[in-house]
This record gives sequence, C-alpha cells and structure tokens, in this order.
Amino acid sequence: MLGLLAWLLWGSPVLAVADVRVDGAGTLTAAEVVDVAGIAEGTPLLRVDVDSAETRVARLPQVAGVEVTRGWPRSVVVTVVERVPVAVVEESGTRSLVDADGVLFDTVTGNPPAGVVPLDVADPGPGDRATRAALAALVALPEDVRGDVAGARARSAEDVTLTLEDGTTVLWGSAEEAGAKADTLVALLGQLQAGNLGPAGTIDVSTPSAVVLR
Repeated sequence: MLGLLAWLLWGSPVLAVADVRVDGAGTLTAAEVVDVAGIAEGTPLLRVDVDSAETRVARLPQVAGVEVTRGWPRSVVVTVVERVPVAVVEESGTRSLVDADGVLFDTVTGNPPAGVVPLDVADPGPGDRATRAALAALVALPEDVRGDVAGARARSAEDVTLTLEDGTTVLWGSAEEAGAKADTLVALLGQLQAGNLGPAGTIDVSTPSAVVLR
C-alpha cells in the first residue's frame, strides 16, 4: 500500500502537471512566464522544484516578486508581481523604465506609459542616492499631480527639481519630508488654480514649513 501511494505521488501521471497557470502578468505574457519557469507538463507534482522555478522567473527584469505553488491535483500556479514604472531614463540612446526602487527593468521605444515621468539623473539605478531621491518625490505625489509633471531632474540627492506641464519649476530638495512636501505642493497648486495666489514660475517646497513662491 505504501509503495502504491509513493508511486501515485512521485511517478504516476494521475498527479502530474497538466496545466501551468500564471496570475498577475501584465506586460509579460503568460507564455513568457511559463517558458522561463521551465515546468514541464507531465512532471509529477511532488517532483516540481518550485524554488528553482521561482528563481528562474525572478530573473525576468519586469518581475518584482514571484511565488510558485502546486495546485492539486494537476496544476501549478505561478503568481507574479510586476514592477510598476514611475519614471523613464535615457542612457546612451536607450530609454528604460524605472520602478520606485530605482530598478531599470524594461526599454521603451515609443511613448512611455501614462503617468511615467522623464527623469534626468547622471547615474540611474537602485544604488544611486540622487535617483532614489527623485523617485521618492514622484511617488509621494498623488497620481493626478504626478500626471502634470513633465520632467524630473536630480543633480544630487539634495537637489531634486520637478518641472510641471505649464512650465512651473518645483524646487523639491532632498527626499526628506517627502509627504509634507507633496501635501504642501498640492495645496499650493489648488490655491494657484483658484486664483487665491499670484502667478508663480517657481515653487520652492524644499522646506515645507517655509514655502517660497516667485
């Protein structure tokens, strides 16, 4: 009896992979994920090395997280979390999408996705403080305000500047107090739009408790 049970679990086609399902894919196709996962149909479920499959899928640049699970009796589920683009940077003529952690994960040849802001930074990447400071500013903004940002520039981690679609320059400064700076900027833009404040070509929120408009 034990031998039969072992055979059913480890060698029988009764409990073998008949389907590999992918959840969470957006820019990636299910076929791409299945191909990289390398899980062959007909493999007994207990012989599926889920850790190795996760490692392979995690190497895809677009993937921020992945979990591979057995779906008894005859399926495997690959759940991926894709990176969300926040900015786009250009290096040597190639434009790459960047997520909130500063990871460059995909190239674009046409227009970037809506809400993705062009970022000018010398050395883009997750280990670059200037990159992370600029991304912290963009992530702190509500989506509707971020959609009005035409570009971001970070000369250093303490010198982040945003340019709005109407040409207004926002002096952001460092990544510190990003939430307070975002709240202050949103309030000021509302006041400007309502006509309660005079026109301003530059808004300095680098010290959110002492804003300067000029």
